[in-house]
Amino acid sequence: MVFQCQAALVTLAGANSQSLVEFYRQLLNLDPQPHIPNVYSEFQLPGLRLGIFCPKKSNEQEFSNQAKNGMSLCLQVSDLEAAIKHLHKLGYPPPGEILTASHGREIYAYDPAGNRLIIYQPYSK
Repeated sequence: MVFQCQAALVTLAGANSQSLVEFYRQLLNLDPQPHIPNVYSEFQLPGLRLGIFCPKKSNEQEFSNQAKNGMSLCLQVSDLEAAIKHLHKLGYPPPGEILTASHGREIYAYDPAGNRLIIYQPYSK
């Protein structure tokens, strides 16, 4: 049998999953569907489903954010400066400066659980 992926999503785990849900609700200006408070919520983004869940007590260690890793949630925007202002209003200002990358301009930010976000604006064609 060959592995055949039918669908994919990215999930974020957090003991305080509701703070993550509220952060992404405000950041994305979307309500999660489905939404089971303190259990599981899912945001339907263009080309991606973003799930947020609270791990079971028996699995908390597996999902603890003990060290930074190479995984980032990259979100494309049409106006990087407006997105940065929005992050400031949410109380999560990006700690660094705007960077120039091969695909456009970007900035690193972090959600309440410390997950890295890369907010980027592609170069105009």
